[in-house]
Amino acid sequence: MNKELQAKIRKQVADETVKHIQLWFTDILGNLKMVEIPDIQLDSVLESGAAFDGSSITGYAEIEESDIVAMPDWSTFKILPWSQNHEKTAFVFCDVLDRNYEPFEGDPRYVLRRQLKRAADMGLTFFVGPELEYFYFKSAAAPEVVDEGGYFDVLPADLGNDLRKQTMRTLDKLGIPMEASHHEVAPSQHEIDPHYDEALVMADRVMICRLIVKEVAAHNGLHATFMPKPLHGENGSGMHVHQSLFKGKTNAFFSADDEHHLSDIAKGFIAGQLTHMPEICSVLNQWVNSFKRLVPGYEAPVYISWAHRNRTALIRVPLYVQGKESTVRAELRNPDPGANPYLAFAVMLAAGLDGIEKGLELPPAVEPNIFKMDAGEREAAGLGSLPNNLYEAIRVTEASALVREALGDHIFERFITNKLNEWYEYREQVTSYEIEKYFSVL
Repeated sequence: MNKELQAKIRKQVADETVKHIQLWFTDILGNLKMVEIPDIQLDSVLESGAAFDGSSITGYAEIEESDIVAMPDWSTFKILPWSQNHEKTAFVFCDVLDRNYEPFEGDPRYVLRRQLKRAADMGLTFFVGPELEYFYFKSAAAPEVVDEGGYFDVLPADLGNDLRKQTMRTLDKLGIPMEASHHEVAPSQHEIDPHYDEALVMADRVMICRLIVKEVAAHNGLHATFMPKPLHGENGSGMHVHQSLFKGKTNAFFSADDEHHLSDIAKGFIAGQLTHMPEICSVLNQWVNSFKRLVPGYEAPVYISWAHRNRTALIRVPLYVQGKESTVRAELRNPDPGANPYLAFAVMLAAGLDGIEKGLELPPAVEPNIFKMDAGEREAAGLGSLPNNLYEAIRVTEASALVREALGDHIFERFITNKLNEWYEYREQVTSYEIEKYFSVL
């Protein structure tokens, strides 16, 4: 770390009366973790990071190899906006290192860094723009909605709309540019959209956005959740991700000569994601509950396809607007906001780059509503489907050389084990559905 940046951090901590600094990182499932240091430890952490025991962090280290180091990425240093003036708290994202100060293979941020370097070696930078959907409920005890609104509704004196505004203002104070916010389709469902940016920057911002949404809700006596499908019979929450690759300041997805204005790079990228989607699905949709959302009838994709206008497709390529070359992009629609953004963006990029490197051919676009097609029509169109549940998804992932390479052996093996254990635990549950359907009649 250069002396100039060290001096800048020291000055900001002193000038802003920062008394506590939270060192942030995630486990392999995307749960935010932190160790907090007092300001008097700043000099030590600036030089050598903070050592901690990783044996209790999901997917990290075994007890005999548990000494790891949180090394702050000081470019991400920010002061929490609700801090008291006389004793502020700041946070900084960390790269996790092993005891030899080498990148720790269990660090999801390192996984994404590796794939971004792979793209950089090809002269490419990966940009993403996620749409974060979530619900507000009256408490964490039960999913009781706080509004009955629908898509883009304006609800007078609606608490959910006010919470969205508070959230956007708080994110603005943190220097996170936002595109928009609005009410979503389901009752009490909302969406916020961070401004398109480089993938590592955006993965950090997704973690911040999820925290701020929950904090603002809690400060107002409510509970916010990014659970993909909390309400039966209503749309679930997705995290549609708009993606593009740039060469310098030029959008590598754009071609002036192509009928659809898609370059060969864009076509290979989309073809790669379509080809590898069954393999990467468990990383984009990593919970048992994720697959309750991915069913026909609730605006979530089920079949592996791409299109321009068709929002039932897995990947949507918005129609090109003359003079807007930079906006040519591919919107991947199956990820959900419960995913680990570092791992999700990493496998999305890995699949896309594989398609580019292998020159995979992009199949024809599917513009009709896929949910109105019968099985014969879908078969004729060559449409495969996403896995039906977490178990199916994880078994496909388990056999994937692409995902193993993208995640690395350490995270790959622990992720598979964790998800299989989740499935086995779920399989043993006796649900209220079963009690209501069978208990009195069998």
